[in-house]
Amino acid sequence: MSQTFRHPEIIEIARRDGKVTVDGLASHFHVTLQTIRRDLTELAEAGRLERVHGGAVLPSGTHNIGYEERRSLHAPAKTAIANACAAQLPDDISLFMNIGTSTEAVARALQGHRNLMVVTNNMNVANILANNPDCEVIVTGGNLRRSDGGLVGNLAANTIRQFKFDLAVIGCSALDRDGDLLDFDIQEVAVSQAIIRQSRRTFLVADHSKFTRSAPARIASLAEIDTFFTDKPLLPELANNCEAWGTNVVLPKTR
Repeated sequence: MSQTFRHPEIIEIARRDGKVTVDGLASHFHVTLQTIRRDLTELAEAGRLERVHGGAVLPSGTHNIGYEERRSLHAPAKTAIANACAAQLPDDISLFMNIGTSTEAVARALQGHRNLMVVTNNMNVANILANNPDCEVIVTGGNLRRSDGGLVGNLAANTIRQFKFDLAVIGCSALDRDGDLLDFDIQEVAVSQAIIRQSRRTFLVADHSKFTRSAPARIASLAEIDTFFTDKPLLPELANNCEAWGTNVVLPKTR
């Protein structure tokens, strides 16, 4: 297979898994390590990947990948994470759910819950929960982001400040080694920070692909999160920090 055909597939694997390795790609394409290193160097020079030790990751950039593409990435992991999160959400509570494909998965897992009041700035979450007659749904308002059905900006943040939620379920675009939650949209970051401030407890739902991504805007630290639901173990140093911060990490079984 020529590099013309390898390069698009390498990018697709990086999008799916968050990272590619020289050894893994060499085995996948049945070519030499030197050939893969040359491929990764060319993709990095073109700005399509960033080289890291042993492989490459998607460039950090300032823009997220497409929402429909994110929906399909790691779907089984998101479902397992969502089910584990929903299992720890009791009935009879006020709950905020923000923008993201993982929070949408949690909304689908809440169809059997009763007497919930859910406030959201995610039109997709609102539409999913509209099917649960035991769930009151309140939409924040705000500037509609057509790419993903998110409501952002001052109106959304001001609405959130009128509440004190029992729980919030949030997602993020990236999570760095220091335990900082990151995002691409400054307006969304302001909304997420308001959510955390106005919630008695906060749950984070994020699959392992977020560990190898980067984004320019900081939301908060895992130290401010009560429970983090994910599908792969954290790096030892970050896991130790979570223990010191009192942040519970839940790793559901995935098929």
